[in-house]
Amino acid sequence: MGSLSFGSAKVAVGLDVGTDHVRVAQVKQAGSGYVLTAYARGDVPMGAVAEGEIVDVAAVSSAVKDVWRRAGIRSRIVCTGVSNQRVIVRLIDLPFMERAELQSAIQYQAQDYIPMAVEDSILDFQIIGDYMTPSDEHMMEVLLVAAHREMIANTVTAVEGANLKLAKIDVSSFATVRALMAGDLSVLPDDDGSATAVIHMSSSLTNIAVVERGVPRFNRISSLAGNTFTQAIATMLNVTFEQAEDLKIRVGLPDITGAAAENIPGIDPQMVAAIHQSIEREVSKFIAEVRRSLDYYLTQTAQVRTIRQVLLTGSGSLLNNFPMYLEKGLQAQVVLADPLVRVQIDKGVRDAVNADRMAAATVIGLAIGGLPE
Repeated sequence: MGSLSFGSAKVAVGLDVGTDHVRVAQVKQAGSGYVLTAYARGDVPMGAVAEGEIVDVAAVSSAVKDVWRRAGIRSRIVCTGVSNQRVIVRLIDLPFMERAELQSAIQYQAQDYIPMAVEDSILDFQIIGDYMTPSDEHMMEVLLVAAHREMIANTVTAVEGANLKLAKIDVSSFATVRALMAGDLSVLPDDDGSATAVIHMSSSLTNIAVVERGVPRFNRISSLAGNTFTQAIATMLNVTFEQAEDLKIRVGLPDITGAAAENIPGIDPQMVAAIHQSIEREVSKFIAEVRRSLDYYLTQTAQVRTIRQVLLTGSGSLLNNFPMYLEKGLQAQVVLADPLVRVQIDKGVRDAVNADRMAAATVIGLAIGGLPE
């Protein structure tokens, strides 16, 4: 799904490099399902990754080496992902041509659809389908992925600096979709003119994807994420970021149904009210941004009339009462999507992954994407 291939690998290992943490997961095929056989998470030095881009290659390489050692993974072959403003995903319509012809033509076609120079980009594509227009013109839908060469080069250098070999670089949001939905039509709405949105909120970035009939057809990245809520608390209460993070986790959002607020040990009720106020303000901005993204998608497609279901995952999804706010604001069913539901877990890694379960979707999806088809 829109991956930038660097060859094939037999061992399915995923590597997810985020702003605060690096994660590694190893999976193996088990019949029609998957078994998670290794998992670890480690810290990323502050400033080494900014807005999804690796800026301190050596620091990231060191963090990857450490987490690889702790995970106990023998393979050196890895699939990683990218998620930042220099990864562009576009669904485009082109006159029908065979794949080999499109491979040659895409360099010339792409410039009309991406906001960066083709010569500075690495391109990949997937043919979604073809159709006839009312005037009997044979057309095709193509999912185009463009990634900035410099950004990709930094990713490659960081991985190779950890003495690893890249099998592929994927779009992180596509990996998240794969972990939550691939091959499982039961999580999809009926073919009734609706689609599913997948929202993965980490500490620093939120990925918003729209999936139709199992195929991701839209991707947007937002800088409104978990740290946004934390910083709002820190600013309002004049406390450190670490203190604000603790308060965010302990207090969260108020119950949207109007139920009486519970007393939180050690926190003054007036402070609880201030925390609620600061988070609610940022959540309203977040919902408005997601709604704009989904509305934009709906204006670009004739087949889909509504987003009926939202799958919510990522570390930011654990904010108390957050799904209820999203459900009301988006007027869609919001489901907390646990990526561990679809994989078996080896006993030896159960504690490590359970402690990080809602943040694990992307790295598990990257690993699954490395399995032989």
